Amino acid sequence: MSGKADPYDNAMMESFFSPLRAELTDLERFATRQAARTAVFDFIEVFYNRQRLHSSLGYYSPLAYEADYLS
Repeated sequence: MSGKADPYDNAMMESFFSPLRAELTDLERFATRQAARTAVFDFIEVFYNRQRLHSSLGYYSPLAYEADYLS
């Protein structure tokens, strides 16, 4: 991520962190750090990378887009 006053370098990270906050951390309180780590890992590896539809991929999930690309 970039430093202060350089907004373009943060665009990719902001586009990721925004749904993470809106779809996971704003909706749940975690009892421990380990519970939060597990939930974030599950969100990224199970939901975000495999199931969530991404507008930049033509509303395909990354897994479906990759499978379509390879076939």
